[in-house]
Parts: sequence; structure tokens; C-alpha cells
Amino acid sequence: MDQRDQENYAAQALAVFEGFGTAEAIVHGSRRLTYADLATGIRDMAATLYEHGVRSSSAVGILAGNPPESIQVQFALHLLGSRSVWLAPNAPPQLCADYLALADVDAFAYDARTHAVLGEQLASGAGDLSVFCFGAGAGVDLAAPRRPGAPQLGLPPSVREPQSLFQTGGTTGRPKLVHHRHAFFKAVQAVAASYQVTDGRPLRHLAVGGFWHSSQQVAAMITLFTGGVLVLHDRFVAEDFLATLEQERITSAILPPPMLYQVLDHPRLAKTDTSSLLTLSCAGSAAAPTRLAEAVERFGPVLRPVYGMSEATFIAAYPNLAYDPAHPERLGSCGRPYPGVRVEIRDDRGAVAPTGQVGEVWVSAALMTAGYWGQAELTSRTIVDGWLRTGDLGRVDADGYLFLVDRRKDMIVTGTTSTNVYSRTVEDALLRHPQVRAAAVIGVPHQGMGEAVYAFVVPAPDATVTASELREWAVAELNELWAPYAVEFIRELPLTDVGKVDKKALRARRVAGATG
Repeated sequence: MDQRDQENYAAQALAVFEGFGTAEAIVHGSRRLTYADLATGIRDMAATLYEHGVRSSSAVGILAGNPPESIQVQFALHLLGSRSVWLAPNAPPQLCADYLALADVDAFAYDARTHAVLGEQLASGAGDLSVFCFGAGAGVDLAAPRRPGAPQLGLPPSVREPQSLFQTGGTTGRPKLVHHRHAFFKAVQAVAASYQVTDGRPLRHLAVGGFWHSSQQVAAMITLFTGGVLVLHDRFVAEDFLATLEQERITSAILPPPMLYQVLDHPRLAKTDTSSLLTLSCAGSAAAPTRLAEAVERFGPVLRPVYGMSEATFIAAYPNLAYDPAHPERLGSCGRPYPGVRVEIRDDRGAVAPTGQVGEVWVSAALMTAGYWGQAELTSRTIVDGWLRTGDLGRVDADGYLFLVDRRKDMIVTGTTSTNVYSRTVEDALLRHPQVRAAAVIGVPHQGMGEAVYAFVVPAPDATVTASELREWAVAELNELWAPYAVEFIRELPLTDVGKVDKKALRARRVAGATG
């Protein structure tokens, strides 16, 4: 192996940041940091962590949102060769505590300015763990400037590899800790090195998703590795998103479908200058073709449906999405695999399925997890001979375009013939109705059919369509078996903390309604 490949990626990144000097790096509210500020913050945090016992063998749990300090602490821990453990801030307190225990952490850091209540609760139950804060809190303040004359950290004191653990979105069950090793972050560097700046303009990326999610970290790192500007929002608000897009001349952003729909429906959109946008990625879950077509009409050919997950960040993408009269169905595709990524559709026996046949999506890629921390059996079931079983059901057409039809666990088996009904197909049919703005479909127990298709629908403003009329629409679009046997109108769909439709919450709502 080349000696350079063995070097700590964070040390290399730090040298790159220092080389960018006074160029702007991060914007967070009224704060604007240069690359020199970013590098100084990383070095200072690494020195403070080291002074308080954090070593290359240490694991540090982190509870924070999107401040610049989240980025700095990740690089600082990796510079030391330590393992960072990122907690989802919106997870229940007991679940966060369970993850700290599962990850076998030695220290805990939290943002005392924004997550004081949960942070202090976790810190108080942390036993003899070292506690760190961003701001004044129940531990050492990592955000405080170093005292004058304090020694600076030189080269990383260990060659042990930096690693990270991330919670998955938890849309199909109890979230897991996805384990990314040093090779994952080296692969991110390689992606950044191959990035081509469009028209000589560095990236100006707007991040509305939390830095605690692996895909958001990858987008942020690529922006910074290439000398771009990373604009951080603490939470998604459609009006704020549009205002920042215009004011900061944003060139790149990532939105999950529900957030994209909120932007499309916001009255400010018509008055917002979006001409700076070069890429608007839609990721996290499948987007409705009708709404993607609407986005293409409004934003132009900058839409990029993206398929990825915590376990494999880059799988497939459809850059510069446009309506193709020869292939109108491709508005429902997530594109072709990224260069170097292998995608296969396999049947239940693990054999490669014929072109066009639905099966489970298997992936092999450089940006892929090493497994699930502390869950060896789950890892062995999920990663087979270097291939990741995604749990997603899809098909590939003759030209290599990938179409996702459902999560395996969300597939509905219904009727006397035990027919497989894919929730996304039903959702897309409902969304083609002009008075429907959002829809989510689940399977519910049914005495005669085993499972029945049940739809939650967000109607458009001033909609007059009834549940029975929507069912008739779905019967005409699909058939009697695939159409929802019941439609429940709802003001908005519940979302997980990564912006996906929370079908667990919808199932719980349905159970509560059925028993109430």
C-alpha cells in the first residue's frame, strides 16, 4: 500500500484547510468562518480533547446539531485517531443512553447552547465518563478559545485509524449503529479530488440536514475539501431555505422529498431568484414523479434524484433530470449507479434477477459501511461477500436505470392470492390526482385479505375530493386490489428526523384510531 494511503485523512484535510487560508469556509447564521478559523478550531479542539484524556483508543459520543463546532469536533477526533459516535438529537433520551452504552464510549460531548436538557440528562447518567460541551455546560467547553501560550497539538499522536458510528434513520425498526472506518473517509477524499468545479465556481452548499447523519457529513466534507462554502441551517424552514438560497447564491442543496414539496408549495418560491442553483439533490426516499416534474419546471434542469443510505452513501443518481417523451417513466427512476458502484437486483435465493424483474437491491461500493457496531449477526446477514443487502426492492431497465418500488418491510401482501403490492406505486397513483399534495400508504391487518392497503393523504388547499372518489381514482389508475380500501385525510405526514415519512408513526396512528 502506498504510504500516502495510510496517512490519517483528517491530517491531510487539515493541511488542505490551512492552504485555503482566509477564504470563506462556513456560514452559520451571523457567524462566518474562514478556512484558517476552521483549521484553528480543529487544532484547538484536538489539543483540548488530548489534554483531557482522549486518545486514539477513545470513543466519544456527540449530541449536537449543525453548528461549526460539530464539523470541527469530527475532524479533531479523527485527527487523534479516535472513534466518534453521533447521536440523533431527536431520538428519545433512553434510546440515546442505550446507544452510548452499546458504543462503549469513553467520553461524551454535547452542544450546551441548543441541547442542554438532553445533554445534561445524558451527562448525569454517564458515570465516570469525561464530559465536554460546546458553550458553558456540565463539562469542558470545547468551543472556548485556547488560553494564550497553551501548547498546540503537533502531528497526530497515534496511527490508529479514525472511525465513526452513526444511527440509521430507523424507518423500518429499531435504529442501528452504522460503522464507517478510515477507508470510508479516504473514499470521500477521493470523490472530492475527482469533483469538477462547474464554470469555475466553487460549491456553495446549503445544509439543512443534521451533521450527525453520515450522508450530510459526506456532502459537507466534499464542499470543504474542494474549497467551497458550507452554509449551515439548524433546522429546515421552507421560507428560510428560499431566502438563504437567494442571499448566499447557493449552488448546491439536498432535500428529502417532503421538504422539496414544502418548497414547491411555498408562496415565496415565485419571488425567489434560484438561478444560482446548479444541483438540487432529492434524497432520503423516493419522490413522486408528478412533483419532480413540477420541480424541473420551476428550477430547470438542476434536479438530481439520488439514491443512498447510511450504509452506502452514494449508490445511484439521475443528474439534470428532465422529462423524456420517449421514456416518461424515468421521472420515477433514481438514475444509474455512480462510477465504481455495482448494483444488482437479486431474488430471494440471492441469484441475479432478469432485467425488469423486481427484487432486492444489492450494492458494492467504496463508500460503504464496515457493518453494524456490536451486531455481528446482523452484519453477516446484511453484508454478504462484500455486497450490501439494502432491504430495498427495485428493478433495472434495459438501459441500466434503477427504479425503487418499496422497502421490503413496507411491501403489502394482500388478497386471497397473496399479491405483493408496492406502497410507492400506490402513492404515485394518488399523487397524480390534482387535489393531492402528499400521500403515504401502509398495510393494515384485514380479516378477509390478510393485509389491506390503507392510505394517508394530505389534500391540496381548498380540495373537495372525497375518500371514496380517491379510491375510485386509484382503482382506475391501478386496479381494485391495489387501490386503498380506505383513505384517511391528514393535515401533514409525520417525518423522521432525517426528513423521511415516518410510517411507524402512521401505523401507530392507525392502531390508535382502530382501537380508540
